[in-house]
Amino acid sequence: MKKLIGILSALLMMINSFAQEELNTITTSVPFLLIGPDARAGAMGDVGVATTPDVNSMHWNPAKFAFVENDLGISISFVPWLRALVNDINLSYITGYKKIGNDQAVGFELGYFSLGQITFTDNNGGLIGNYTPNEYVIGSAYSRKLADNFSLSIGGKYILSDLTGGQSVGGYETVSGQSIAADLAGFYSESVRIARQDIDLSIGLNISNIGSKIRYTETANNDFIPINMRLGTALGTDIDDYNKISLAFDINKLLVPTPPEYDDQGGIVSGKDPDVSVVSGIFQSFGDAPGGLKEEMREIMYSVGAEYWYDNQFALRAGYFNEHDTKGGRKYFAFGMGMKYTVYTIDFSYLVNANTEAGVANPLANTMRFSLNWDFGRVTEKN
Repeated sequence: MKKLIGILSALLMMINSFAQEELNTITTSVPFLLIGPDARAGAMGDVGVATTPDVNSMHWNPAKFAFVENDLGISISFVPWLRALVNDINLSYITGYKKIGNDQAVGFELGYFSLGQITFTDNNGGLIGNYTPNEYVIGSAYSRKLADNFSLSIGGKYILSDLTGGQSVGGYETVSGQSIAADLAGFYSESVRIARQDIDLSIGLNISNIGSKIRYTETANNDFIPINMRLGTALGTDIDDYNKISLAFDINKLLVPTPPEYDDQGGIVSGKDPDVSVVSGIFQSFGDAPGGLKEEMREIMYSVGAEYWYDNQFALRAGYFNEHDTKGGRKYFAFGMGMKYTVYTIDFSYLVNANTEAGVANPLANTMRFSLNWDFGRVTEKN
């Protein structure tokens, strides 16, 4: 419980530092679903909806699987999380795909998020027991080309969030939160000619986690899961036979209601009632901010990233992620590298805090990601 109090205290310090800017963050259950699991995208500022297809496309845009060149791939990633606060919160992630002919593919994912060990006590400070809260996601997706340059994907996932281990909290019995969700995605890729240079242009859209709300007690209101819209584009070109570079840009918006402004009696002064259905919440999210259009625009997060490859064996990456101060204030630079050796690819990324106005250390500072990818399609070709 001390660890949980420490995390909440740090977050409250960040909230107080933004108070003068009317902080109004959007909160959901199971936010781990938005954590970028792989080191390649992590090193590029968490861009990925329109980058070149790879084994980790399941998280960013599963429609890209229809464009992968190889027949089979698997990736394992590990993300130590909130290292500035605690040392035992982490995300483990396994994903992969299998091509079906030239125009179809299926993908899968399995994610496990551990929140570290927490000690539960009663009202008198007596020990109840220790427990490690954890959350899971298991999902799959089907991707198919509808044209030479365009593909669509549909996927489903099961989410389990066990935060208390069935302990009684505040006199209420708790249960594990569960949800079923769907992903809808599209991907377009074409080679174009710009300034006498062949450019690979791609555009991606992924609406993820469209699913039922979660509740942890019989009496509490149900909480939205992080339904998210990611839209982006990428440009890539071969400088010569050994060098190539790509640039990518993503925007993100949560498709869940924004908390309204209440008066002293609990009535809504500005904004809209957030207690709506999932479908209504998605449409309402585009125009329910109490601050009007200005606040709606602040809810859009953006990220930019670049990737350089030498001889398809060594990569350097960099990127930047930005979230408005009144919506959480996550701002960070990211750097990383990747190395290929026969059928293996190893990726690493490192995050550097870029928010100098918060007044406290960013809990995301010094976050690292590690990924190990296997390309079984190349094994088949080699054999």
